[in-house]
Amino acid sequence: MPTPLRMCVVCRKMLPKNELLRVALNKDGRVFIDETGKAQGRGAYICSSPGCAAKLVKSKALSRAFKHEVGKGAYAETEELLRTRTVKSQDT
Repeated sequence: MPTPLRMCVVCRKMLPKNELLRVALNKDGRVFIDETGKAQGRGAYICSSPGCAAKLVKSKALSRAFKHEVGKGAYAETEELLRTRTVKSQDT
């Protein structure tokens, strides 16, 4: 079975789902990082390129993808996780 592709909400590139970070919005309006990739709720995917991490907040990509205002805390948490992922991938 081929790996499903998903689009990064920042750069709009299609990449394998397992290479992207999923951020989810549940029915209660809570935005959270979905480590499993299987949590209920609407998902938005972000690649781990340094450019996407930098543009995430400025472009308000999550708010646009969810059609729901996303707080600064969720953006900060997502941006930090993306940066640590980028550092880890450069080390290997």
